[in-house]
Amino acid sequence: MPELTVKRLHDELQEILDLEFLVPCPEQARPIHARDVHRPGMALMGFAESFMTERIQVFGESENAFLATLAPDAQQTAVRRVLGLNPPVVFLARGKELPLGVDRIFADCSVPVMRSPLTAVDLISRLTRHLEAAFTPYTEKHGTLVDVYGVGLLFTGRSGIGKSECALDLIERGHRLVADDIVEITRTAEDVLIGRYREVLRHHLEIRGIGPIDVQSIFGIRAIRMQKRIEVVVELQEWDDSFDYERVGMDKHNRDILGVGIPHVVVPLFPGKNITVIAEVIALNFMLKIYGYDAAQVLNDRILATMNSSNRLRNYLQQDPE
Repeated sequence: MPELTVKRLHDELQEILDLEFLVPCPEQARPIHARDVHRPGMALMGFAESFMTERIQVFGESENAFLATLAPDAQQTAVRRVLGLNPPVVFLARGKELPLGVDRIFADCSVPVMRSPLTAVDLISRLTRHLEAAFTPYTEKHGTLVDVYGVGLLFTGRSGIGKSECALDLIERGHRLVADDIVEITRTAEDVLIGRYREVLRHHLEIRGIGPIDVQSIFGIRAIRMQKRIEVVVELQEWDDSFDYERVGMDKHNRDILGVGIPHVVVPLFPGKNITVIAEVIALNFMLKIYGYDAAQVLNDRILATMNSSNRLRNYLQQDPE
């Protein structure tokens, strides 16, 4: 994603926050590196130790009221303390003005100042939400994301292997398409990945031999959703006789995406294989594991118990002289 700068922040929030530059943004881009927002009340009064630098600063009513009590020289000294925190930009809440002469200090230090009619609390809240989204880890994956029984299945595999056709069959069976071809992925929590469609593609599927189709227009609003948590990666591969495919189900495989390990299932394809039903079973089996039931583990335990029981019976019969 492009770097977040003061100008980009202004362009994205200008209408939402009704922003107005009091000190213009310098020609040289000012990047924003910190995702949190700070009110510099203590720094204005002279205590700036242990303060994190490079954070956006917001002057609310308290900060403005404090500056109003100071003489012009003291106002400039207080503002310079805030500038010592190296903020990329300063916001004024409630549509306030800068004290006379203070604007020159910001201009000399190339620190832009914007004001908004919102209260400081509301302004900080909206800025924080926007910054959190801007700094969220992000990537894109070639694949198809479908909501199957409430489980987000990300189908991957080489181009033309049948990801879109599989998604189309699932949609016809009542499941919902999230994205095809390009899936935009963000990590919203330590272990949560959210997949979304690319805006220009929306809910279109590209079916080879037919071309793009609009899923919402054909199947209705119930066949799509805006975004979905990615919970299983289903990799489609051509059948390879030399490859040892998973049969026991005891080995757990994960695919790393943005530092999050996502369960990874490889499904080999050959003519006549019903990949749609298999995809539904993958989703249902995942839900069973979430609820604490692992079919592979249960079967393995049953086999071991049967073997132990057979061994006890065999030992008893061997030791019985009758």
